[in-house]
Amino acid sequence: MLSNRTDPPPPDNPHAAGAIPKVVPPLPTPNLRARNLPARTAFGWLRAGWDDLRADPAPSLAYGVGVFALSVTVVWLLLGLGLDYALFPALAGFMVIGPLVANGLYEKSRRLEEGRRTSLGQMLFVRPRSGHQALFMGVLLLGLFLLWMRAAVLIYALFFGINPFPGMDEIVSMLLLTPTGWALLLVGGTVGALFAAFAFAISVFGVPMLLQERTDALSALGISMAMVWNNLVVMLVWGAIVFVLFVISVLTGFVGLIVVFPVLGHATWHAYRAIRADDRQSGDAERMFIRPA
Repeated sequence: MLSNRTDPPPPDNPHAAGAIPKVVPPLPTPNLRARNLPARTAFGWLRAGWDDLRADPAPSLAYGVGVFALSVTVVWLLLGLGLDYALFPALAGFMVIGPLVANGLYEKSRRLEEGRRTSLGQMLFVRPRSGHQALFMGVLLLGLFLLWMRAAVLIYALFFGINPFPGMDEIVSMLLLTPTGWALLLVGGTVGALFAAFAFAISVFGVPMLLQERTDALSALGISMAMVWNNLVVMLVWGAIVFVLFVISVLTGFVGLIVVFPVLGHATWHAYRAIRADDRQSGDAERMFIRPA
């Protein structure tokens, strides 16, 4: 005799009787770019950069002398050509193109890891694994630098009008002793900090990545920003260290760059090696946009 009673569906088939499955939260996925490094790690990178400088000081110091000479030459040209209004923005813009200039220092640190010595010529004529994508990166950073220079001129015009630049002697008192100067410092400093933060995020690991890995420039920019964002605490400390040492170098008439710039360049390489996963450094990097040539 048949029964009219309906048996419940088996537990492994919740849809058999039209039952709605339970909604459960997704399983947590590990963040592959978060290294969970303490803030003090940034000082360890600085010590590692100093060790790289001491390991073979001659090429690094010669590199620093070149950066010092280039900086003095740029300042001399700006003053000599009557472009002194661009001096302060140019100094701030150095933070934008600094990682690009330090490419040879990354190369020396990379070769030191492999137990090889590096000559100054090898530091000046680096052959990145990504080929011409490194050149594309340079074009992007230089474009960002020029954009910041134009923005700085527009900010000055908004507060002081379209008037001739009063000169370095008068501009300091105007900036420090007048309400308009205070407002200009506040707005210009905020905008400059945003430019510097963006440039730092996209280039601090992007440039070393193009040297070590076979990827494209746009992918390196995006991955660098993701690495900074997912390790924000230690990178904020590292950015503060870079800023303070750069200011000290400027106050010494750029002489401090002879030592400070090589140390920061070597240390940035160690920061990249600490945050970028080893399996991604050794193999082909993920490509977010295009394949490198």
